[in-house]
Amino acid sequence: MAGVSRSAVSFAFNNPQRISTATRERILAVADQLGYTPNTLGRMLQAGTTNSIGVLLPQGLAQILENPYYARFLMGTGQVCDREGYTLLLTPPLQDSVLKAIPYAAVDGFVVCGLEIDRGEVAELDRRGIPFVLIDSDRHEGAPHVEVDDRGGARDVARYLLELGHRRLAVLSIGPRPAADAGHRGPLARRLAGITDALAEVGMTLDDVRLAEAPVTRADGYKATKTLMSGPEPPPTAILALSDILAYGAVDALRDLGVDVPGEVSVTGFDDLAESAWFRPRLTTVRQPIVTKGRMAADFLISAIRGEDQHPHQMLGTSLIVRESATNPA
Repeated sequence: MAGVSRSAVSFAFNNPQRISTATRERILAVADQLGYTPNTLGRMLQAGTTNSIGVLLPQGLAQILENPYYARFLMGTGQVCDREGYTLLLTPPLQDSVLKAIPYAAVDGFVVCGLEIDRGEVAELDRRGIPFVLIDSDRHEGAPHVEVDDRGGARDVARYLLELGHRRLAVLSIGPRPAADAGHRGPLARRLAGITDALAEVGMTLDDVRLAEAPVTRADGYKATKTLMSGPEPPPTAILALSDILAYGAVDALRDLGVDVPGEVSVTGFDDLAESAWFRPRLTTVRQPIVTKGRMAADFLISAIRGEDQHPHQMLGTSLIVRESATNPA
């Protein structure tokens, strides 16, 4: 209808400098009349790129979106995508399988959250030659990697509680406890290792601490704390939660039980989410640079997609943030 070649139509949409202004305007007018828009899938197939990166998630979207940690992390990745002209695709497990989700994600590479390097997903990404960056896992020879000092952060907050005089400690842990020979792998194991370090300084071990396991939701932190406080043993004087979300749930439960925080039971977290600064009582916690971690992950991934990276590794520091939710035991 425009009286031009297919190449000229392509130039009109993709390289307008290759044709005259008059020709481009005629082509666009015809396209508008026909309701034509370029076929994005066709473009991607022809170019072999999508200008999109995926975030491979370890849990379903409902649970991920309930956790403000991921909002902060995705803020960092989103900043880089905006700057570099990429879109962002969240890729949760498909039929409870992260491995099954990989072939259905039309992306140029993945930010892989919380998966260990001996998992099938990492092997599959290697096999397919898809660039990826590992977040909060062990180092992998063929991929960039970003983590935080989980062990040091957990050691600092446990040491702080012990220096306040607490000895009846409870830990709200994320998921199953690693086996003794697991080699302190993953954020959870590294945080437990940090707590073990601090306990050793006062002649205690992790066996002297009550451990409750819970998914990372406020409701599950609530339920786990109710269980901790209802046992036959003397209740803990301090609860060390391995995420701020679990700590919020712990404080909710203690309030409902009529237990004063921190007068009767101290509570600490890990993450330093925005809410922790105005939560009541203001939460003592470990700050990790979540936005920076997300931003660095996306930077590393886009460099890998462009063939520019040398598989960098980055460990980000943590810091203890002392507020109002922990004090000396009564």
